[in-house]
Amino acid sequence: AAHGARKMEDYGRFLALLASTLLVGFVSVILSLVWVFHYREGLSWDGSAGEFNWHPVLIITGFVFIQGIAIIVYRLPWTWKCSKLLMKFIHAGLNTIAMILAIVSMVAVFEFHNAKNIPNMYSLHSWIGLTAVIFYSLQLFLGFAVFLLPFAPVHLRVALMPIHVYSGLTIFATVIATALMGFTEKLIFALKNPAYSASPPEATLVNCLGLLLVIFGSLILWMASRPHWKRPPAENAKILRPIGATSEGTEVESTMTNSSHADKSDLRSNAEAARKQNTKFDEAGQRSTM
Repeated sequence: AAHGARKMEDYGRFLALLASTLLVGFVSVILSLVWVFHYREGLSWDGSAGEFNWHPVLIITGFVFIQGIAIIVYRLPWTWKCSKLLMKFIHAGLNTIAMILAIVSMVAVFEFHNAKNIPNMYSLHSWIGLTAVIFYSLQLFLGFAVFLLPFAPVHLRVALMPIHVYSGLTIFATVIATALMGFTEKLIFALKNPAYSASPPEATLVNCLGLLLVIFGSLILWMASRPHWKRPPAENAKILRPIGATSEGTEVESTMTNSSHADKSDLRSNAEAARKQNTKFDEAGQRSTM
């Protein structure tokens, strides 16, 4: 009973964290729209400043908010009954949408720069931003090829999963860092009278937006790195089955465990034991976030 109560409390904590994360992400998107409509020239696609404004809006919506959701989608406990394959499609689909929005947002900047004869790709913001987009597209392509399509052998999935997880989280953090650089650059360029240093309302708004992105990122990374919020291996940690008794192609990995890694002092039930043993096998098709 105590174990059940602890599980419920943990679930409640997860939900509170998820709600906070979604709220912070949603407010960030709203603030980006307030910024471009209230303080800047709104949105357009005609080579004017309104075309540039698609850049912050689409980056925050797609590359930060949607990518963040894509990262934690496996963590949602009510999806653990869904097939792993369905969750992989959702994870890949959200990341694909984020990728498309990021590319459109970059096209907007290049078109705006070219229309106004502003040089491209000279700032650190642009270097790191382009690097993030290139690595993100590589990550997406490899994720599709290795984890979603049924051709990759299990040992390759097992070997690549920790790299996939690490790369995904690093790219996500880098995107947020790059957004902060972009805010700073834009405010220094755009705020002339009064200057950025005079702290006009626009500066305060965008500084707050930057803080919110950092909070959003740290909440996503926290949820993604808690081992006890992982999707349990092999549908809710069924007791380890003999090799061959797999219900889904990728679930053969659930047998690739090492029982010595189960923490003997902490086995509350058979299911718990199976879950602990399973934390060792590296989650090839099982989980895509740490």
